[in-house]
Amino acid sequence: MERLQGIAVSPGIAIGEALVLDNEGFRIPRRFLPRDAVEEELERLNLAFDAAVAEVEHNRQQVAEQLGDDYAAIFSAHLQMLRDPRLHEEIEEMIRTRHYSPEYAVSRALRRYAKVFQSLEGQYMAERANDIFDIEKRILRNLLGRSREELAQVLSPVLVLAHNLTPSETANLNPQFALGMVTEIGGPGSHTAIVAEGLGIPAVVGVGPFLTDVSGGDTVIIDGDQGQIVLHPDEETLARYRHEVEEQRHLAVKLGTLRELPAETKDGQSIQLLANIEFPYEVKQCKERGADGIGLYRTEFLYLGRDDDPSEETHFESYSSVVQAMKDMPVVMRTLDLGADKMRSLPNPEDERNPFLGLRSIRLALRNRDLFRIQLRAILRASALGEIRIMFPLISTIMELRQARMVLADAMEDLEEAGVPFDRDLKVGMMVEVPSAVMMMDRFVEEVDFFSIGTNDLIQYCLAVDRSNKDVANLYTAADPAVIRMIDMAIKAANKANVPISMCGQMCGDPMYTMLLLGLGLRSLSVTPAAVPEIKRVCRSVTIEKCEQVAARVRTLESARDIKTYLREKLSKVFPEFPM
Repeated sequence: MERLQGIAVSPGIAIGEALVLDNEGFRIPRRFLPRDAVEEELERLNLAFDAAVAEVEHNRQQVAEQLGDDYAAIFSAHLQMLRDPRLHEEIEEMIRTRHYSPEYAVSRALRRYAKVFQSLEGQYMAERANDIFDIEKRILRNLLGRSREELAQVLSPVLVLAHNLTPSETANLNPQFALGMVTEIGGPGSHTAIVAEGLGIPAVVGVGPFLTDVSGGDTVIIDGDQGQIVLHPDEETLARYRHEVEEQRHLAVKLGTLRELPAETKDGQSIQLLANIEFPYEVKQCKERGADGIGLYRTEFLYLGRDDDPSEETHFESYSSVVQAMKDMPVVMRTLDLGADKMRSLPNPEDERNPFLGLRSIRLALRNRDLFRIQLRAILRASALGEIRIMFPLISTIMELRQARMVLADAMEDLEEAGVPFDRDLKVGMMVEVPSAVMMMDRFVEEVDFFSIGTNDLIQYCLAVDRSNKDVANLYTAADPAVIRMIDMAIKAANKANVPISMCGQMCGDPMYTMLLLGLGLRSLSVTPAAVPEIKRVCRSVTIEKCEQVAARVRTLESARDIKTYLREKLSKVFPEFPM
């Protein structure tokens, strides 16, 4: 058994068979063969080896002609291994006696070799392990006949283990079959983590290299509460985690009874509890969990994984389906919040060394106004069907906000001239997610109808921490006193001007922070659908006076560790069954 620590990004526990995707996205299945298929599969294996040898020989000759034999030596080493009779015998033995599929047998054999090299000291030996992985990929490519496993086509319950998953790949996971996911790289607050949380599946990222230690079909445990993954668990560990899964199931049933009850504190303060969604189908979860509306509709999924821009009709169909499903409940639509590096239809910006500080979100929209106007027109058209509010992301200056509103006014004028109905009293808001926005709140309150605090970005910009970088992930925390001060400042400025303010970042979806946020003055929270029942439970278990005492105490603490310890202690008293 091996227990690995990563970063928890979506809570819950999942137990099941591994679906392993390597760096190129190959699925390595553990498939067993019927006896009468063994010879046919061995022939397929031999053809794959022959094709791999031909490819390597071709590469070796080309490099030798252009750069000389010294540079071609690496390919000679690959050829030597591909022709090694011991390797062939080992793989053939697994296929004949254990009835493993050729893909699984190749992966098991070569990964065992690679692990030996990785255990040896020195950079040279590590490079030899990389050579073996290269050979494995080459053989698998020929066996599978494709370079990418379509995750949307997975039709059996699995845990997805990968070097990395893009947001669009994560979005293609079917929660009915993808029970959880783990990646070697990544950090909290990344788009991939956000999508996983939205899907409601346990997820851990930033584990580091581990794919060589697991094969497809192996039993794995994902602990999304503690940020751990357990490979090859023993019976005692399996029994303990199965018990935890059962306890979480009982808790979910208990929380389900709160669905029709309001998120009201014990002293009668009403809390608006909204839901964040990424995809239209999540509306059903919002209503099932008892959300008061949608506080954040991320529209990025319409742009991800496509070579062209979505049309106005594509936008409209998506938005109108959500608005009509929510009926008279509010739907806050955030405009495009992606970087230029994620948009295939746009040329990559020059010298984009740090996308988080570059051309993204509202900056990208204002630079590409035709693209922006298409989205705004679709949102306006959908506003005739229900209560839509529009929200601009990553506003850092007054001028940005005014420019965005000007494009919106132009879109309104276009629709009015064309006689297309829309809500002329549409409420317009902005995200508060950069320090400059917090510092200028006294001016922004005169320009918008509402605010929403986006803690995922606010944390990274406040603390100068790349939220997708696992090497500094320990510094990325909502509990940092500087972050809490920023949130406190924003809430006070909005409340003083009587401008509604909510929070839609991951921070408010964690019950540990609920009392603090209510104590700071928030009366509206927007969380993932899965988090709605637990946040409602905390709200209904506390008084505002008690929450204000919690906030006052937190203001005196000087470290994130002390703040987390204190908040967990307070949560355990009002919500003892919640997994800490």
